Amino acid sequence: MRARRDLVAHRIAACNQLRAHLAVAFPGAVGLFASLDSPISLAFLARFGSHDAAGQLTEDDLAAWLHTVPHRGKAARPGQLRARLQAAPRGATGPDGAALVPVTGALVATLATVSAQVQALEAEIAVQLAAHPDAHIFTCLPRAGTVRAARLLAEIGDCRARFPDPESLAGLAGVAPVTRRSGKHISIGFRWAVNRQLRDAVCDFAGDSRHASPWAAAIYDAARARGKDHPHAVRILARAWTYVIWRCWQSGSAYDPAKHAALQRVLEQRKS
Repeated sequence: MRARRDLVAHRIAACNQLRAHLAVAFPGAVGLFASLDSPISLAFLARFGSHDAAGQLTEDDLAAWLHTVPHRGKAARPGQLRARLQAAPRGATGPDGAALVPVTGALVATLATVSAQVQALEAEIAVQLAAHPDAHIFTCLPRAGTVRAARLLAEIGDCRARFPDPESLAGLAGVAPVTRRSGKHISIGFRWAVNRQLRDAVCDFAGDSRHASPWAAAIYDAARARGKDHPHAVRILARAWTYVIWRCWQSGSAYDPAKHAALQRVLEQRKS
């Protein structure tokens, strides 16, 4: 999972590098499709890598090219693509544009390769996750998906003795504040000595879970209403989730919203 995270970081860096290059060489290609690193966007740049190559395309040309692209999804219509190309700022043309074409090709090839490796690794992660006896505990969590579930499983592990209580899990994940005492003075602050990978995994899951779980949304919204910023509110929610995850993990049972009493109370309150 950490290897995938590193690859995704490389993909983002490669995409940003390509975007910066295209801002000078071929601005029209940047916003042509939904995302610059999508397969159809990379295929377009591999075929039409400069302003001069794409500037004279007609709707028929674009329609013919679209038919050659497999899995193009919900791509814009040829007329829309042509309008976007013509409305975009001009890029480098003539000899200057031609000189930048090999650079564009190299950056596109790099991004395509990294993206393919990310997909291949994600496919292998899905296979390994499906074979793990604890997979059902994490895949059933709201908005966990395959990657998030695998990441939670990888960081928490399967050694139950490692976390004898939910507080130990929340503490190592850095989602529980640390209390310091000196005489009569007591301070509560951010916990620094933590497993940062575990904290990132738990907070990433918790932050998105609020879009699928009314209980999670209520905890997050209440924290924000108390003046907490977004990261702090997510950590508060993540701490609440660690108690739920720990109980499911210890018992080996999947998360069942119907048995989640706090969630059911939130749903009942919404009905009244």
